[in-house]
Amino acid sequence: MEVNELLKIMVDNKASDMHLRVPSSPVFRIDGALVTQDDLPQMDSKDIEMAFERIANPTQRSVFLKDKELDFAYSVTGLARFRVNVLRQRGTISIAFRIVPFDIPSIDQLAFPQSLEDLILKRKGFIILTGPAGSGKSTTMAAMIDHINQNERRNIITIENPIEYLHSNKMSIIAQRDIGDDAESFGIALQKAERHDPDIIFVGDMRDSDTVFNAIRLVETGCLVIGVLNADDVSQAINKILEAFPDDKQKQGRAQLSRTLEAVISQKLAIRIIGGRVAVFEILMVDNEVREMIQASNDLPFSNNGQGQSMDYALANLVKNGVISSDEALNKSHSVELLRNILKNKKQKTKV
Repeated sequence: MEVNELLKIMVDNKASDMHLRVPSSPVFRIDGALVTQDDLPQMDSKDIEMAFERIANPTQRSVFLKDKELDFAYSVTGLARFRVNVLRQRGTISIAFRIVPFDIPSIDQLAFPQSLEDLILKRKGFIILTGPAGSGKSTTMAAMIDHINQNERRNIITIENPIEYLHSNKMSIIAQRDIGDDAESFGIALQKAERHDPDIIFVGDMRDSDTVFNAIRLVETGCLVIGVLNADDVSQAINKILEAFPDDKQKQGRAQLSRTLEAVISQKLAIRIIGGRVAVFEILMVDNEVREMIQASNDLPFSNNGQGQSMDYALANLVKNGVISSDEALNKSHSVELLRNILKNKKQKTKV
């Protein structure tokens, strides 16, 4: 079966991912669960090699032969774009597809809290968007870019690997850079971005020290930098940023981060009662108290007023509004006991 036919079946089944691996039929991830498509034929190594030949261009195939792994984007006209990761396992090729719809969801569709809407329209500062792999960070980033694009006149540069959602100029002007095709690395792309007169820079991955250093340096010149990082929660994200600084630069790193950081947004995907998934946002808004705690290496507080919110309070609100079940909320909770108490208090208030 042709790879484009499989991708069409994937989209029709509302799957977020498809895995092609031997010896197995295609496997879809639907609402977070892996589902083997037993009605489709098993794939052997030749089938998957042919699929790779079909979707990759000669340059990409050459990179894969050298590195034995590859990230790129693939489009099917009228269907969707896909983020593709290819690697070798036990001498065969394994391919993972992640769907990237052509239509960019709005911040209303993603149910952004008002504090997030205000946050992304700031003129300068450092914002970290974090969450586990597969938690929808790329979609959230695309919605942020589109909201700015529709409401502000800004020069936006995105640095991605690969480019997923495609943006066209609206009120803003946008340059999207693909690591590999348009730039050597995230760190170098950030280092050179200052000369392109940016207002906002979106960084698709902040996993190395060069990227972190250059992102903070750009913030200090007056840019708004929004960087994506894989971490389980807000505290882990801040620790990962600080780990980029060597031991003898930790004090300097904490000082720089405390001066530049505006907020950390952590997200997870929870299964809706009616089906599908919804993003749940944990938000740490950085105020003077948080800045002092970053410098002092203390645990970070959460405010659950109109500005910030913890993951457990966000989950409890979704339960209260009938969006997710209490079992699903407890499954996604950072502190099951705390969430139980929050849900109990909300029930008591409702009865009163």
